[in-house]
Amino acid sequence: MSGCKGGKKKPLKQPKKQAKEMDKEDKVFKQKQKEEQKKLEELKAKAVGKGPLATVGIKKPGKK
Repeated sequence: MSGCKGGKKKPLKQPKKQAKEMDKEDKVFKQKQKEEQKKLEELKAKAVGKGPLATVGIKKPGKK
């Protein structure tokens, strides 16, 4: 009684997703996202060059 009862079953093939057409609003939205991403990248590059903002750590009481 040998057979292929155990093991994983092959998943059914899914139909390919059709490329939906973009409206003008979608195009504007995508363009806006790209611009925001570029701004964030520029800000990150500037921030890396400056170093840490807060250099003051935990204040320990000193002896007088």
